[in-house]
Amino acid sequence: MDVPVLSHLCTSIMEKTESGLELITKYFTDFSPVQLQQLAALDELYRDWNSKINVISRKDIDSLYEKHILHALSIAAAFEFKKGNEIIDIGTGGGFPGIPLAIFFPDVHFHLVDSIGKKIKVVEAVATAIGLSNLTTQHIRAEEIQKRKFDCVVSRAVAPIKELWTWSRPLLRKRDDGKQVTVNDSNAETAGPRLLPANGLICLKGGDLAQEISESGSRPRMMEIYDIFPETYFREKFIVYLPYTTR
Repeated sequence: MDVPVLSHLCTSIMEKTESGLELITKYFTDFSPVQLQQLAALDELYRDWNSKINVISRKDIDSLYEKHILHALSIAAAFEFKKGNEIIDIGTGGGFPGIPLAIFFPDVHFHLVDSIGKKIKVVEAVATAIGLSNLTTQHIRAEEIQKRKFDCVVSRAVAPIKELWTWSRPLLRKRDDGKQVTVNDSNAETAGPRLLPANGLICLKGGDLAQEISESGSRPRMMEIYDIFPETYFREKFIVYLPYTTR
C-alpha cells in the first residue's frame, strides 16, 4: 500500500475513533484516564481482529462506538451494579455487552461466555490488550454451566426471551427486589436515578417484542434506549429486565 494511502487510512481511523469517543462522552462524564484509554483502544483492536475473525458485521465496524459500545453502555445508564457483584454475559460474541460494561464497572466481575471458541479468543485478546482484570471468559453453552451463581445475567439479542430466561434462572443467586437509587458519583449524564436491580436477566432487544414476551410467559420491565440516548439508531431498541421473582 502506498505511504500516502496508508497515511490517509490511519488518519481516517483516528478521526473515527475520536468521533466515537465524543459520542460516548456526550452521555457519560468523569471517566478515568485509564477508562478513556481502554475505550479508545477498542477501535483499532476490533478492526484488527475483525480482519481475521468476523465478530462484528463489516458494515458496522465504522459505527463500533454507537452500535456496539454505546448500545452496551445503555445498561450502565439504566442500572447500577454494586461493588463485588458477579455478572455473566451469555452469548457474548465479540464481547458485547460485557467488555464495555467491564470498563464502566471496574469493581464488578464479569464472566463472558460463548459457545463459539474463536469469539472467546477475540474477547480474551481484547481484554488482555486493554488490561481488564475484572473479566474472565469461558467457551461453553450457558445451559452447560454447573455449580456457579451470579448476581445478574446480561445478554444482547442472542436468543428469544423464553430461552434466555430458561438459561438464566439456574445461574442466579436469590436476592430481594431492586429499588430506585440515586448514585451521586455516577458518570451517567442522562439517566438520572438508576435501578439497583434485583438479581435477574437484563438483555438488549430490538423491534416488536410483543409475541416474544407473550411466548416467554413473563412480564418484563421495558426501557426504550432512545429515551436514554436520543440517537436515531436506538429507536425501537429496548432494555428488557426480568427480576428473579418474575413468573
